[in-house]
Amino acid sequence: MADRPDAGELLEAVLEFLAAEVLPNAADQRQKFRTLVAMNALGIARRELESDEETLSADELRDLAARIRGGDIPDDALRLLKQHVAAKLRVANPEYLRLYE
Repeated sequence: MADRPDAGELLEAVLEFLAAEVLPNAADQRQKFRTLVAMNALGIARRELESDEETLSADELRDLAARIRGGDIPDDALRLLKQHVAAKLRVANPEYLRLYE
């Protein structure tokens, strides 16, 4: 049995606190902006924890880039790169990806 709250629940609690308590009471625009930046970062962290998406490893990306630069472009290169970028966007900014799906 895992300890509660788990990491996702902790992130969600902090997000809710920032949205309900800090953001509405921020004294100036700079403080509001920084709170929104923190909320966005916490959202990314939560989605990353929840994600089970497979992405190319750093070594796989490096190897693929070297092959492409060398003119040896695999038939599935475009498909692999699109899948990789889509998986990254689902974590970083899922709304942006939805605009183009």
